[in-house]
Amino acid sequence: MTRKFHLAFIFDFAADEWRGPFGTGGSPWDGAFHTGVAQALERACFDFVIVEDKLMVPESYGGSREAALTQAMIVPKHDPVPLAVAMGLATSHLGIVTTLSTLAYPPFMTARLASTMDSMLGGRYGWNIVTSAEDLAAQNFGMDKLPPRDVRYAMADEYVEVVKQLFASWDKDAVVLDRDKGVYADHTKVRPINFKGEYFQVRGPLNTVPSPQHRPAFVQAGASPAGRDFAARNADSIIAIANGPESMKAFRDDIHDRARRLGRDPAGIRVLFCVTPTLGDTEEDARQKQARTVSSPQFIRDILAQMSALTEIDFAQFDVDKPLPYKLETNGEQGTLDKFQQWGTDKTLRELVMDGAGGLVSSVELVGTPDQVADRMGEVMDEVGGDGFILTTPLLRMNRRYVAEVTDGLVPALQRRGLTRSAYTPGATLRENLLEF
Repeated sequence: MTRKFHLAFIFDFAADEWRGPFGTGGSPWDGAFHTGVAQALERACFDFVIVEDKLMVPESYGGSREAALTQAMIVPKHDPVPLAVAMGLATSHLGIVTTLSTLAYPPFMTARLASTMDSMLGGRYGWNIVTSAEDLAAQNFGMDKLPPRDVRYAMADEYVEVVKQLFASWDKDAVVLDRDKGVYADHTKVRPINFKGEYFQVRGPLNTVPSPQHRPAFVQAGASPAGRDFAARNADSIIAIANGPESMKAFRDDIHDRARRLGRDPAGIRVLFCVTPTLGDTEEDARQKQARTVSSPQFIRDILAQMSALTEIDFAQFDVDKPLPYKLETNGEQGTLDKFQQWGTDKTLRELVMDGAGGLVSSVELVGTPDQVADRMGEVMDEVGGDGFILTTPLLRMNRRYVAEVTDGLVPALQRRGLTRSAYTPGATLRENLLEF
């Protein structure tokens, strides 16, 4: 029997499916729509939601900002942290994870922000650790271009070590609140870290009290060898994109091997694979829905604009009805690019876009009725060995119908099979929920 697995969801604080009839039309920007989604995810007992983020306006597709702005692709994108506060205060159990880039935030500010968020949300906060993958983002923070990927991960390793030491600069029991003696915090249990590394120098201590988790949950998506090592060393949960159950199992096994080599017990890591379910009343209905979506000229343009933004490769230069002329490489999101280009298959660019609802974020095809998709998810987890799925859409764009199909259709089918949680453990933190099974 398949053991219970975890569910998460990822979206961004960007325009919803604004051209369709079931969204908000691309406005307003008060966060109410996304907060409502978080409440629906909590009713379905998801472990956590991630708010993805980017720090630039793309200009790669066609060498212009036009596609990004006219198609609302990657931009506009608002800051995830205020939205996380709103979502967290509107829920009681759902983990709230925000993306904070090691490129953009000084380590002290990340530690302080994460500690504050974890206190405000009662131990439900997580940090999605990214290094940023775009030269345009680097140019917003005083750099001409990004360092090479391996250097970025070396910097991120040191960055995370600084942040962990800042969390530990207060002992868990440093706050004593002794009214009789007039002592709020025991000064002997708070200390500087005096960190001096190759990339960062931070005195400390942190100036926030220890949060309920003391160290919030760490989430990361590493696909390159350096990224996998980083994730295996640091992450409580890893976001992964693979190509079918065999590839999923190989990825998870590789992460576990790397964790053991780095002296870490892999039992403390939850690998969640990105999927984009297409649900219908019947299998034929679901397949027709998927076919309509992926064959749309607008969808194809959106996917290519998105791929250009993520990789800083101009996909407008390629004929959509011919195979890619050579294997593409990027200093950006190489794992996403490799999943997309499927090098060696001789598919046309149009076919690459259409394959697997865009070929971007679906690790395995999930098309059918809620019961059919639930059965397939259980079968896949049997083959892979765990640990769960992170659900999204090909373009991270949501609408109310899709959310309802997942939370009110698919998840109940999973719960009836005993595959996902039907209730939260009272008072559990995000990290405790991840380790529960």
